[in-house]
Amino acid sequence: MSIEKAMKNLELDYDTVSKLADLPLHSILIEYPNKLNQVLTNEHELLPPSKLHPIFYGCFDWHSSVHGHWLLARVVNIFPGTTVCKRIRSLFDDQFTSEKVASELAYFQTKEGKSFERTYGWAWLLKLQMELEKSDDGSIKEYGKILKPLSDFVANLYMDYLPQLVYPVRVGEHPNLAFGLIFALEFARHREERTLLDEIEKVSRMFYLNDVSGPLGYEPSGYDFLSPCLVEAELMSMVIQDAGEFEKWLNTFLPQLFEEDFVLSPGEVRNRSDGKLVHLDGLNFSRAWALYKVSRRLSDVNMKQRLTSLGDTLVLASANFVLGSDYAGSHWLASFLLHALDMRSQP
Repeated sequence: MSIEKAMKNLELDYDTVSKLADLPLHSILIEYPNKLNQVLTNEHELLPPSKLHPIFYGCFDWHSSVHGHWLLARVVNIFPGTTVCKRIRSLFDDQFTSEKVASELAYFQTKEGKSFERTYGWAWLLKLQMELEKSDDGSIKEYGKILKPLSDFVANLYMDYLPQLVYPVRVGEHPNLAFGLIFALEFARHREERTLLDEIEKVSRMFYLNDVSGPLGYEPSGYDFLSPCLVEAELMSMVIQDAGEFEKWLNTFLPQLFEEDFVLSPGEVRNRSDGKLVHLDGLNFSRAWALYKVSRRLSDVNMKQRLTSLGDTLVLASANFVLGSDYAGSHWLASFLLHALDMRSQP
């Protein structure tokens, strides 16, 4: 099924987002197959996913379920009062209860649970929480109040974890630190959580401010769904407030972006039923949203347009492989595509 036909110049139209919403509306309730990433301390802890994570048990893994819920909350906020919103509220009524949140929280409160989904799942949870809280829809805000104890606990986990880091994690998959800080930074600013905000900005500057000559040419690795270089640039576009200072930093870190003939070829996927190889579709989307975000901080109009055009090429390279695809990709790629389109639409 082609989603390119549903998009108009890569804009967020209702037909596109309703089709994307269909994927998590279905997969959020699909318990198996499932990748638990669980550390067992005794035989009694080996339970079905829906017992361990009564909200976020579907979508193959915990973090994909979380950002599937984010996608749905985002759709309600973009297109309120539409038919798909009624389906989303019905699902959320069942998903977000105080009892279920308490069970999710209990998992994180164990010794082993404190590092569960660090920092990728943490970041998406804070992104979901922020989306619920900023909604103009009263029922969506209420879900945010219900989820808040879990999100507050995870936000505090950042405060425990970040001071212990001696080195950044620069991989192109889930543990990437820069990605883990971006949504947390947005959350801290939204909440005006000064302590968390200061810690994130301090760590970002400590690890990334003096970076030079980022090895973008060596990317991607075979399983990447994030670009270590571009996600770092995206983070620093948020941390470095002065536009001139950021542009100078970017020119030192990724000077190739300033070259007129710079090309960033889309990641190629040869087997979309392989859960690792299909990561490259996600890479195309995440690279695109990083380019969109970085371009907004630049002064040169031609460069802004050029980076946006590069992002568009990356999105279109994989947009046609989200709907109707193997579950290896369909359980998570819709969130990445929606976020890319969302970032493109921002002023």
